[in-house]
Parts: sequence; C-alpha cells; structure tokens
Amino acid sequence: MGQTTRRRPGPPRIERLKVQNFRALRDIEIKNLTPLTVLLGPNGSGKSTVFDVFAFLAECFESGLRRAWEKRGRARELKSRGVDSPILIEIAYREQPRSPLMTYYLEVNERNNRPVVVRESLRWRRQKRYGSPFKFLDYTEGIGQVISGELPAEEDKRIEVPLSASDALAVNTLGQLAENPRIVALRNFIMGWHVSYLSVEDARGQPEAGPQEQLSKTGDNLANVIQYLSEEHPERLALIFQRLRERVPRIERVIADPMPDGRLLLQIKDAPFSKPVMARFASDGTLKMLSYLVLLNDPAPPPFIGIEEPENFLHPRLLYGLAEECREAAGATQILITTHSPFFLDALRPHEVRVLWRDEKGYTQCRALGQDEKVKGFMDAGAQLGDLWMEGHFGVGDPLTRAGMPMEGGG
Repeated sequence: MGQTTRRRPGPPRIERLKVQNFRALRDIEIKNLTPLTVLLGPNGSGKSTVFDVFAFLAECFESGLRRAWEKRGRARELKSRGVDSPILIEIAYREQPRSPLMTYYLEVNERNNRPVVVRESLRWRRQKRYGSPFKFLDYTEGIGQVISGELPAEEDKRIEVPLSASDALAVNTLGQLAENPRIVALRNFIMGWHVSYLSVEDARGQPEAGPQEQLSKTGDNLANVIQYLSEEHPERLALIFQRLRERVPRIERVIADPMPDGRLLLQIKDAPFSKPVMARFASDGTLKMLSYLVLLNDPAPPPFIGIEEPENFLHPRLLYGLAEECREAAGATQILITTHSPFFLDALRPHEVRVLWRDEKGYTQCRALGQDEKVKGFMDAGAQLGDLWMEGHFGVGDPLTRAGMPMEGGG
C-alpha cells in the first residue's frame, strides 16, 4: 500500500468585515473577501481608512488599545463626525477553509479621554448545517464569561474571568492561556498580520548585522531578511533574485555583507558593472520591488498581508507583474491591497475588486465589482479593468467625477 499524503491545512481567511463609526466608515460591510482583495477608488474615497482598521486592530493586540487609540487622536479624530455611538469592528473568518465560521465583535468608546471596550465577543456555530451561532466569549467593560476547551459548546460551563481594566481586550488576555485554543488561534492570527507601510528610505538603512526571518512593516530590516534567506533558504532567495531580474532586467544580484562595525551593508549589483552599489544609491523602484518580492515570497508567510498603494515609486509597467505576484502569494496568505492605479487594476479579475467612493454625506460606500454584469460583458469582449475604470464604466469610484459618487443616469 502506498503512503497517504497529508495535506497541509490552508491559511485562515477573513470572509467579511463590518465597520461602523470609524472616521468616514459610518456603516460599511465588505462581504466575500477573496484571497486577494483589492480596494479601488480615487483619492479620499476611504481606502486608507479601511486599511487602517486592520492596522488599528493589529496594534490593539500588539501594544494595547489605549496606545492605538491615542496614536490616532482619540475619539475626536477616530469617530465619525457627529456620532456618539461606539466604534464597531466585526470580522468573520475561518481558521481553515472548511472549519466553522467564527465572528469576532468589538465595540470601543471613550470615557474621560480613555478608551473603553464596551462589548467584545467571539461566536461560532460548531455544526456546519444546523444550530445557531453562540458566543463562547462575551465581555462588557472588562466583565464577562468564557467557555474553554478545544471545541466550545453552548451547554459547556461558562467561567467568569474578570479583566484587569475596562480597556483590556479579552481575546488578547485569554488568548495567552492554553485552555482556550480557539481564542489563542484568533489572537495569534491577528498578531501575525503584516499591515505594510514599506518605506524606501528605511530600506536604504544599515541595520545591525544578524539574520531576521520576516520583513518589518516599514522594511527597515530588508538587509537582515536577505541575510537570513541566504543562510537558511538560498533557493527562495534565488527565486526572488530571478523575479527581480524579470522586473528590473539589469539587476544581477543583491548582497547583504556584515561590516566591521557590526552593521549590514546591502548592495545591489547591476549586470554591466563589475562592482555593486550600496542600497542607498539604488533606485527607489528597485528597492521597493525587492521589498515586495521578499515580503510575498516569505518561506513562512504571515496569515494576512496588507499593502497600501503599491504603485508608489514603481514604474507603471511593473505593476501588472506585481499584481500577478500578489495573486500567486495569496495561495498561502490572504492579501488586501489599496490602489488607485489603472495599471495595477489591469491584472485583476472583477471578483477581486471592491470599488469605494464617498456619498453626499461624506461617508464611504462600497460596491463589489464582480456583481456588475456590464463590466463582465466588457471583460468577456477583451477589455481590461484599468481602461474600464478610467473610462467611467464602473458607475462609481470614477476619479473624474465629484468624490467618485454614482453618475447621473445610473452607470
């Protein structure tokens, strides 16, 4: 008898995001998120605000709610104008492709200039076809209950575990205890997110020598990650260099050499020249593309990657290939991208795109492009999404109309 090959479980996937009262996101719900989801819209449409929802939640788990709240200017800057209700963030996700749908619910408000967790819950339906979802974690201002165990059931015992403060997150606290594996999984999932703000200037730096496994959110440890890949995953680094040469043909290789003072020197060698140049003298586009390739080809990728406006510093002709790199990487991680580049859009499929715009009250609205039959018809006839967007065929999100709102006469 032959051996049975055990298939590796798929990565966690977010299927739905609901947000209320978060800046311009007065009330928005994005459903059926795909492995690669792209938020498209003109400047000021709310793309960066959706992106910041993920960054805010990740920072709440990494450094605490209060610090993430203060960083964004407290309620006066975070909450939608003229709204007294709490900020609400709700994420529905699956730990694996066929596992039960779980929903994390978080409400945050402000009291005496400090954030307060008004409500926090985690619910699921264990059975796939029957039974109603139930909360196995339910907290209000630091007081609540949790059902422990591998497979929490509604009839199981609920344990009261008070938190230390009203701004403490129950999932972040209880997710450090082994008896709560489902909560542990959610905490690890969120803390593993890579919400990227890659900076070309940071990538030019000379960090202290020493291999590091994953690229930082700003890319300031690019040289360290290349050192790690050269030592532990040379075949992966060779693949990255191959793909970099395909995008920037003159590049021969990238070198990360320790210096006598303990720092790393990142150098890039162009094929026509005998000596490499230091990264600080390389082009912005070369460093940005290299950073993206390192991030997207991580041997142990983060469960979720957010990339804001990848078109910055890159030549438009490189964006189609970068979009293809993102789609390939989305087989091992979930990727969310914001863009207003028609060149990046050309490589996408309608079901991967959500179009954002501001309504007459100034609040962000969202439409799934995959439901637009007119766009499907154009695509079947050989059109590209970038051209359709620039020509105003989406009906909303047109950069040439006021705030990208729906055009008169439908669309």
